[in-house]
Amino acid sequence: MAVRQTTVRRNLGGPISAEPRINDRIRVPEVRLVGPSGEQVGIVPLAKALELAQEYDLDLVEVAANARPPVCKLMDYGKFKYESAMKAREARKNQAHTVIKEMKLRPKIDPHDYDTKKGHVVRFLKQGDKVKITIMFRGREQSRPELGYRLLTRLAEDVSDLGFVESSPKQDGRNMIMVLGPHKKKTEAREAQAARKAERLEQQGRTAS
Repeated sequence: MAVRQTTVRRNLGGPISAEPRINDRIRVPEVRLVGPSGEQVGIVPLAKALELAQEYDLDLVEVAANARPPVCKLMDYGKFKYESAMKAREARKNQAHTVIKEMKLRPKIDPHDYDTKKGHVVRFLKQGDKVKITIMFRGREQSRPELGYRLLTRLAEDVSDLGFVESSPKQDGRNMIMVLGPHKKKTEAREAQAARKAERLEQQGRTAS
């Protein structure tokens, strides 16, 4: 039985890497060198740049490959990569995923329903979410937009300690819309919520003991 042979083609160029070239991976005759503190050393032969890197116990890192000649800097590349990764991680952590909640009201809403709806708005703002408030007009109510405006203004004042008017009341067909933004960012709201939870657990532990 014949054995099928598979020919594996090697990619001589290898995978394209986003990493900059460093030290002996740099293949140019000369570079524009930047010192460890950002000082301009000037255009020097690659061998001289590598010699300086060894002398300073640093890496020669190509920071602008498309320049002529390429720009290289003396730095601790391992430390640079670590600090860059930490900064990127912190930036992702601080990026709050913006969520817009929506709350619909009628211009002639009764007090109980208003309190209920306001409670939801308060909860959303405490969570760090934006809230889109929509007043829905029907029939003859459309001829009295001031009812919706007064209601939205009242709601904004009632929750002013938690949020602010990000988008003022605007008529949109049969509806009137206002957007409230939270004073606290999502991350801050989560941290405050976690702190309150930890405090409650601590109090429960003291009571149990």
